Amino acid sequence: MERTYIPFNQWKEKSKQTEYTNDTVLLSADGKLQAKGWAKHNVFDYDRTKVKAKLMSRKEWDFYQVSDGKFMVQLSFANINIGGYVGAKLIDLENGKQIIDATQIFLGGKDKYVPPAKGDAPNRFGYKIGKAEFDFDTKENTRTLWFKMFKGGKTVECKFTMDIPEGLENITTVLPFDGDDTKYFMTTKQNCMPCEGVFKIDGKEWNFSKADAFGTLDWGRVNTPHKMVWYWGNGSKYITDPDGEKHLFGFEITWAIGNESNATETCLFYDGKAHKFGAVDVETFPKPDKFMQPWKFVSEDGRFNLTMVPTFDHHSDMNLGVARMHTHQVHGLWSGDVTLDDGTRLEIKDMYAFCEYVENKW
Repeated sequence: MERTYIPFNQWKEKSKQTEYTNDTVLLSADGKLQAKGWAKHNVFDYDRTKVKAKLMSRKEWDFYQVSDGKFMVQLSFANINIGGYVGAKLIDLENGKQIIDATQIFLGGKDKYVPPAKGDAPNRFGYKIGKAEFDFDTKENTRTLWFKMFKGGKTVECKFTMDIPEGLENITTVLPFDGDDTKYFMTTKQNCMPCEGVFKIDGKEWNFSKADAFGTLDWGRVNTPHKMVWYWGNGSKYITDPDGEKHLFGFEITWAIGNESNATETCLFYDGKAHKFGAVDVETFPKPDKFMQPWKFVSEDGRFNLTMVPTFDHHSDMNLGVARMHTHQVHGLWSGDVTLDDGTRLEIKDMYAFCEYVENKW
């Protein structure tokens, strides 16, 4: 699959940003999309029984990524209608290797193992599936994630707790697909959650501290075409202002999915508040062999001006024929400047973050 690439200097008009602030029904009784835009919290009421899904088109996932820049953990659950999986991965970012992938696949997921309808409201769900058990518990001010699985003769277990700072905003977007008003892509991205926890493999431990580890939630409830491509970039860190005050900063950039004429999934976060900016892209399309070269990001409004110097390409290719997830999740150090809603310009220096390019068929 090739992405249609339009260079930044050829963009003809700025994106429209339609913000929703009140509760809004996502789908009509016949499954047609009723909202197109973004929100600082998930205000979209999702009823999975209204989704007009075919085979794998309805996909529901809760994906968490925890990292301190040295090690990374991915905890995820997904239901893709005909089946799904739950799993935990541990990746050594400094040495560029995956330590373990403990994943349990299941079949027949349509009406079992159903995840919650909102990702940023208190909820709890967990199941025992095959050799794996998990429990994801979201409260008003914390998220606690637990996973355990017997894998290759070893016991893999992890538990993480993330802070949800008071009033923490996120970016929730609903994007349509041209030509079919029952297809849509709804996600919530919530980062800037200081995180602590431990990952164990047969008693050997990797520990994470809130001083430098952050959790990110990628929550999705979608009904999509069979083939897609996308970019996703995200990062969180503490930064210090000229007066010596420490602030929690983060960003979220996702693009190339669906019709973005009503919203782009692009946002800065500063002390828990969302600062919306416009469309973003990379100056040089990285495929096929430029993933480890610097990525220069540009936004239509000039408010996101960062360059990532890659340190590790976490490349994976899950190919099951009818379903495929081909990913280059590139980690690196980001530097440049960003601009908040009030015009305040923040200098960013050597911030650990990632951006991925994915070709998806499932």
